[in-house]
Amino acid sequence: MARATGSGQIPLQLPLEAAQARDDLIVSASNEQAVAYLDSWPDWPGPVGILAGPTGAGKTHLAQIWASKSKALFLDPALDIGDQVQPGHENFVVEDIAQGNFSETWLFHLINTVRAAQGHLLITSRRWPGEWGVSLPDLRSRLKTAHVMEIAEPDDIMLTGVLMKLFSDRQLLVEPSVIDYMSTRMERSLAAAQNLVRRLDELSLADKRAVTKPLASQALSELDQQTV
Repeated sequence: MARATGSGQIPLQLPLEAAQARDDLIVSASNEQAVAYLDSWPDWPGPVGILAGPTGAGKTHLAQIWASKSKALFLDPALDIGDQVQPGHENFVVEDIAQGNFSETWLFHLINTVRAAQGHLLITSRRWPGEWGVSLPDLRSRLKTAHVMEIAEPDDIMLTGVLMKLFSDRQLLVEPSVIDYMSTRMERSLAAAQNLVRRLDELSLADKRAVTKPLASQALSELDQQTV
């Protein structure tokens, strides 16, 4: 839907529900190891798994899929564990752990809670645990036994699949050649793909134009200027 204003139109910002189920996940060489590990739950080799990778690699999406499957609770390191955990919870997710943004005692206590409940904990981070600057010996020992999975930046297969999925979510028909054009010129992150598709949807709706290479070039140029 759009609202006419003179020669152009201003798109109405309607809510969009993107497909986030396991079947909608794009699997490629950049994330297949992590996906296989999460799919193997509850038959994990230990209680703690860590997803490590750059911003935009899809860590949050994977965490959400696993949380839905395992009924895991997302925890905030800034809040007391006892104030967040309800009876019956045994699986948890803690996102974006980095040096200096969490209490080592808090994380150690959480891991012990998970072990006692025979549950599982999934942690996401942009860094490997060895780069978290952990000084608490007992926590270092616990983290050494965690299963660490690296997620790389999206490769061509994943970017192409993600773009196709995002356009499908918005019910936009885009030629494969246009998607290939974008995937070789855009920033290699899932967040960038989301921003690009959202902007193309706006431009297409406002100007009543199909998503073509010229329109994609315009959107890419606009987004590049925003990051300068």
